[in-house]
Amino acid sequence: MVFRIPKDELIFPDPHLADDDGLLCVGGDLSVERLVLAYHYGIFPWFSFRNCIEPHWYCPKRRFVIFPHEIHVSHSMRSLINKQLYRVSINQAFDDVIQGCALAQNRINENGAWLGDEIIEAYTELHRMEYAASVEVWNQQGRLVGGLYGVTINDCFIGESMFSLEPSASKLALIGLAYQLQDMGWKMIDCQLETPHLRSMGARYIPYDDYMAILQNPQGYRPENRS
Repeated sequence: MVFRIPKDELIFPDPHLADDDGLLCVGGDLSVERLVLAYHYGIFPWFSFRNCIEPHWYCPKRRFVIFPHEIHVSHSMRSLINKQLYRVSINQAFDDVIQGCALAQNRINENGAWLGDEIIEAYTELHRMEYAASVEVWNQQGRLVGGLYGVTINDCFIGESMFSLEPSASKLALIGLAYQLQDMGWKMIDCQLETPHLRSMGARYIPYDDYMAILQNPQGYRPENRS
């Protein structure tokens, strides 16, 4: 059952009531207050900005995540890192990263494109309020060639989008993020959607209730070892 939420009240239905595809509700707005509330419960907006007149909110029952200490760095990626051809930074170019995520590979013109002006404005405001962060990858000429951005909640990073203009740049961003989170003692990167790219780097599914245990008490949670 898909619920409808009002614009004038900060509420969400019980996330356990989401449909099998994760769709929980429609409506509301993309204010900072509503977005922060949503992410505290594992809920995120995802909708085609050309086809939907109001936000659609998702909360998948299984969560595709990377625990930073489990990040898989292939031999080829280690070789690339050791060549020091790229520099990875944090929060140096959020606006450029979110624009890159929207425009790379002509994504903005694809059917179902979701990263439109309304979403960009909302997450830029989240960044201004220090709830969103970016990771940048720069080549030797100082050009931004890849990166990712996401939301930071309770020592967890909820990834929203990534892009590459040169081979493996988004992988470098994710590896750099995982290493940084390890150093900070953060517990989880939420990848939201499964891709072969992310699975190859160590992402795996956990139940929603385990996800919430990490999100609500990250310092007290110890994930089980991979089998």
